[in-house]
Amino acid sequence: MDSLAKARLLALLAPALLLGGALASQYVGGLAPCEMCYWQRWPHEAAIALAALAYAIARKPAASRVAANLAAIFIAISGAIGVFHAGVEYGWWEGLTTCARAPTAGSAEDMLKAILNAPVIRCDQAQWTLLGISLAGFNAIFSFAAAIAIWALAHGSRRAR
Repeated sequence: MDSLAKARLLALLAPALLLGGALASQYVGGLAPCEMCYWQRWPHEAAIALAALAYAIARKPAASRVAANLAAIFIAISGAIGVFHAGVEYGWWEGLTTCARAPTAGSAEDMLKAILNAPVIRCDQAQWTLLGISLAGFNAIFSFAAAIAIWALAHGSRRAR
């Protein structure tokens, strides 16, 4: 497997695994995401689409490399949001929002009931940590590592020619 193929694979697997971990922590682990948790997911979704595009155009190495690099950029964006979110959790700075996510419902009465009964999910309080690192912090670490590796692999294949 050449390095561009490895870059494409990592560009697909890294955001899929990070997004899968977020969804597992939500639906299996019972950790409700806050607004900034959702912000971190969107770039991973874009990265998965770009990695799929990189596979679809694999016969065009230059275009495939661009798609893989764009996926890496979106993965790094998620990592940057993770750094910001972790900083809010650690109290290093304030978040940009009220850090509470309101549910949506049909009618105004249903929406009011849903809002009153919904738990407030705060962005400034980590729901889970390991060795003092929150999920946002882990997302940042793994996202930046993956983005750097994808970029290095994608550019390493160009130099090998």
